[in-house]
Amino acid sequence: MNALANEKVGKYLEQHFVSSFQRVGTFRIVGKTKQGGNVASYFCAPDGRVLHVIAGPVDADTLLRESKWVVETVKTSNKIAKGDGGRFKAEFRKAHADKLRTEHGLAVQPVAYDPPDADDEGGPLTFRDPTGRPLAPILPPVPIEGPDVKFRGMQENAAKALGAAAIADRRGGRWVLGNQGRVHMLMAAHSMQPIEKLYASIFQGILGEQVTTRPVEIVNPFPWHGRGETKQIRN
Repeated sequence: MNALANEKVGKYLEQHFVSSFQRVGTFRIVGKTKQGGNVASYFCAPDGRVLHVIAGPVDADTLLRESKWVVETVKTSNKIAKGDGGRFKAEFRKAHADKLRTEHGLAVQPVAYDPPDADDEGGPLTFRDPTGRPLAPILPPVPIEGPDVKFRGMQENAAKALGAAAIADRRGGRWVLGNQGRVHMLMAAHSMQPIEKLYASIFQGILGEQVTTRPVEIVNPFPWHGRGETKQIRN
């Protein structure tokens, strides 16, 4: 299901966003079929700092709903911040924490201020490509305070859908959280970070895909070869 082919989604994205794409994961193209890989949608400020992320492919309704959430949250945060960049960042992280609580049933304390940048280049807390080249720092999500009591039923439903719980809170309890919930945990601590710092934590840390700098592997890129067909190739 191609959400971007939906007319309503296309019109909304065209009105509020400038779209682009980049390949960072490993996959193969066999004939006309893409094998492996995944997708993440990043909603960024004009300077490339990440406001929100959708981890994995979604349907048109979900993409449109999340796009509208970004636009409305930017408007609300701007009104509250009144030109203060630090306050805007804090408000946006709070919005992610609220979304995590209301939609996934877990409570976290958003991180209002960023610590000084550490030099992770070549250090152990760094995502690397298959050759060992450092790509981006590993960003820790905020600790879970625990479940919101009103949404414990949501956790029970999530456990049935996703399997065993895997996320620990401060008290040692373990709770189920899908990819999008993990995104909100990460963004409650790191939204408004540059995309070059965040993308590996999303694509490799949450989606479980290998980030790479290698080109796409294409198996039989000229399928007409040997079949007596003639193709014109323009560079």
